[in-house]
Amino acid sequence: MANHGSNINHWTERCDLAAAFRWTARLNMHEAVANHFSFVISDDGRKFLMNPNQRHFARIRASDLIVVDLDDPDAMTGPNAPDPTAYGLHGGIHAHVPHARCAMHCHSIFATVLASLADSRLPPIDQNCATFFNRVVIDEDYGGLAFEEEGARCAALFDDPSKKVMVMGNHGVLVIGQTVAETFNRLYYFERAAETYIRALQTGQRLRVLPDHIAEKTARELEDYPEQDERHLAELRALLDAEGSDYAT
Repeated sequence: MANHGSNINHWTERCDLAAAFRWTARLNMHEAVANHFSFVISDDGRKFLMNPNQRHFARIRASDLIVVDLDDPDAMTGPNAPDPTAYGLHGGIHAHVPHARCAMHCHSIFATVLASLADSRLPPIDQNCATFFNRVVIDEDYGGLAFEEEGARCAALFDDPSKKVMVMGNHGVLVIGQTVAETFNRLYYFERAAETYIRALQTGQRLRVLPDHIAEKTARELEDYPEQDERHLAELRALLDAEGSDYAT
């Protein structure tokens, strides 16, 4: 497997992102050639890695990722220009939310169903749902495609550092974190939690909702659980490697 680490910067993060793209497609959490993930590579958050415009998640390689510079007047021109909504949303998040070094936005099925409900709260009905107890921002004011103004508005909603998931009402989900592994792990488990909740609603039966103190205790215990996010992504990369995937090229 070719390794371009000697001549492309941030190679580890590129490979991690590429693996996250591939696995998101594998889990059918992507949406054709839309949606986008990013990772900050400058201290001020104004320069970040991102997937190329209109590239399917299942084909993205580490070397394909583009560098977006918010201070480059030509950032939106040329063959490698980012998707304008990706530029607006991720640019707003990274420029205004210091604790969002990684951001993942997708229209995964169950999170998007949750975003389509009049009440988009996720009650703690199981351990995965409890993970996100009081840790989700709900955007009630969808304003159309996420160009720069909409991106800045969304960024302003991440004013509480304990909340790293945004249910984007009428849109999808946006997850932030410090590393690719942390952010992807959070994205994965939020989709699992949303699926459990939506399927429970479909039974029409009463929900078994955890008491607040147990939900908070569970969330804190999971936040302190050692290395799960790193091990999760490492295992996914190992599976891709064993299949001979070209994600890390």
